[in-house]
Amino acid sequence: MSDGTPISKTQRKKEVHALQALGEELVALSDDRFAAIELPERLRDAVTEARRIKGFEARRRQLQYIGKLMRGVDPAPIRAALDAWRARSRSDTAAHQRAEAWREQLLADNAALSELLRTFPHADVPRLRELTGAALREREAGQPPRAFRQLYQALRALLEERDS
Repeated sequence: MSDGTPISKTQRKKEVHALQALGEELVALSDDRFAAIELPERLRDAVTEARRIKGFEARRRQLQYIGKLMRGVDPAPIRAALDAWRARSRSDTAAHQRAEAWREQLLADNAALSELLRTFPHADVPRLRELTGAALREREAGQPPRAFRQLYQALRALLEERDS
């Protein structure tokens, strides 16, 4: 602590475990996301090695080593990058769910199109009507959901256009 008070052993352990958990998140990252994070060479090598190790005990020891190396690194930029990816992932999931909800409303109720137009006045109405009708016909005929997917893609594009 900055006021000269010694940090308790429990607090030090919590901090060490938090850094080790952050190291585990680094190990679990996809290759492209891992490459995008700025890390010291020794830490990067240790994380790469942990990804390669399959044995439980060897992996556990390697993760502890990563935790030790993490103590010498500022974890804030790493946490910020991970948090940004999580937030982006959550917003993508939310947009996906909104597009699916609109699609289901359009397929269930004709009045949903007018509601969609109030929300998105710039929407391509003829295209949405065409896709909705085709998706309904596909569903009734038991055909592959080509128009169903196209309707989703059109709605997703509308949502992304509005959000950007």
